[in-house]
Amino acid sequence: MAPLTLLVGENSTGKTSVLALIRALTDLAYRSDIPDFKEEPYDLGSFDEIAHVKSGRGERAKTFEAGLKVNPSRNSDLTTRYSFAFEEKGTAPVPIRRQISSGKAWIDEAFSTGKSYNLEVGTSRGSWKIQPTQNILISFSTRAHFLPPPLFNIPFAGGPNQSLLDGISAAPLLDSPDITDEDLQQIFQLAYYRFQSREERAFASAPVRSKPRRTYDPARPAPDPEGDYVPMLLADMYSRNKRAWTRLKASLESFGRISGLFDEISIKRLGRRGSEPFHIQIRKFQGRRRGPHHNLIDVGYGVSQALPVITELLRDDAPNLFLLQQPEVHLHPKAQAALGSLFCQVASPKRQLVVETHSDYLLDRVRMEVRDGTAGLKPEDVSILFFERVGLDVKIHSLRIGKQGNIEGAPNAYRQFFMEETTKSLGL
Repeated sequence: MAPLTLLVGENSTGKTSVLALIRALTDLAYRSDIPDFKEEPYDLGSFDEIAHVKSGRGERAKTFEAGLKVNPSRNSDLTTRYSFAFEEKGTAPVPIRRQISSGKAWIDEAFSTGKSYNLEVGTSRGSWKIQPTQNILISFSTRAHFLPPPLFNIPFAGGPNQSLLDGISAAPLLDSPDITDEDLQQIFQLAYYRFQSREERAFASAPVRSKPRRTYDPARPAPDPEGDYVPMLLADMYSRNKRAWTRLKASLESFGRISGLFDEISIKRLGRRGSEPFHIQIRKFQGRRRGPHHNLIDVGYGVSQALPVITELLRDDAPNLFLLQQPEVHLHPKAQAALGSLFCQVASPKRQLVVETHSDYLLDRVRMEVRDGTAGLKPEDVSILFFERVGLDVKIHSLRIGKQGNIEGAPNAYRQFFMEETTKSLGL
C-alpha cells in the first residue's frame, strides 16, 4: 500500500473485498468499532460466505484472521502492527482476539464465547497478565450486547497530561512484581498512543452514485456511500460558511475545467430563506462567452456521478483515508484522466487513497504524473495491486511505477487482454 494505491484486475477477483477489509480493520484498530461486513457500500455476506475452506468436503471454517501494519512516517521505529481473529456469532463475524505491537512492546487480548476475557502484555524482558478491573474502559459493551469485555483501552486517572506511570500507580493491574518502570512505560505508551489516535472513519464510495434531482429540499447532510448528501452539504456551506464555500467552489471549478465537465457550479435558492428548496446549477464557457446556467439533471450523468467523489476529496476537512470504487463510472476518457491527476494531487502520507478502477485512462495519467513529477508524487508513493485469477484462487501482484512512468514487475497476465485486442485490430 502507498499514499495512492490502485486496485486493478478482472471483475470478481476480490478488489472490493479488499476495500471492505481495509475499512473493517481500520475501524477495529483506530476506533474500536465492531466491523459490519454487510454495511454499505460493501456486502460480504455472512461468516460462511467470508471464511472459505478449500477442501470442498463440507468442512466449515471456525475462524479467520486478518491484520495490518501501520507506518505513518516510513520510520521502522514507529511501525505498529495489528492482528485480529474473528469467529462466528449467529451468522456474523465478531472479533475474538486482537494483538498490537510496536517496538519492543505488545498487547494481546483474547475473548471466548463464554465471555471470559484475557489480557496479556509484554516487552523484550517478559510478559505479564493483567486482571480486568474497572480501570479498563468498557467501550464495546454499549455497541453489541453479545460481546465480552472490550478491547484494550486504558484511560488515565489524571487525564492525558498526567505521566504514564502516574496514571497506573493508583491502580495496580499487573500481577507480577518483577515488571520495571521501563516495561510499564513501553506498554502504556503503546496503549495510550492507540487511545489518542482515534480518527474519523474512512470515506467509502459506492461504484454508482445517486441520481441527480431537479430540485433539492434542505436537509441535514448525513454522509452515505452514494453521495445523496453532497447537494445538501454544498447548499449548507453556501449559506453558512461563505469562506469555505468560496474555496471549495474554486477547487471544484478548477477540476471541472480540466476535466471538461463544467466551468462553473452554483447554488440557486428558490426563496430567501435557507429552508427553501434549491437547485444545483452548472455552466460551460466558450472562450469569453459564458453559456446559460443548466440544472444538474440536464448536463449529463457524468457530472452528478463525479461530484460526490471530487467534493469529498477537495473539502478542507476531508478524511485521512479514501476507499473509492470505480470513480470513473459514466465519465468521458478526458475526465477519467483528470481524475488520475486529482488523485496524485490529493494523495500524501497523511491522506491515503485506495482506488478500485477499470480505467486505462486514469492509470496512464497517474503514470505520466509520476514520470513528469507535476504532482510531487515519487514512484514509491504509488502502488498498483494487480488481481490475477489463477484457477479457483486469486493472486495479488504488487507492482510499482518507475521513474520513466513504466509499470515494473508486471506478470505475463497483466495487459495480456489489451495486447490481444491491439493485435486483432492491426490484423496481425
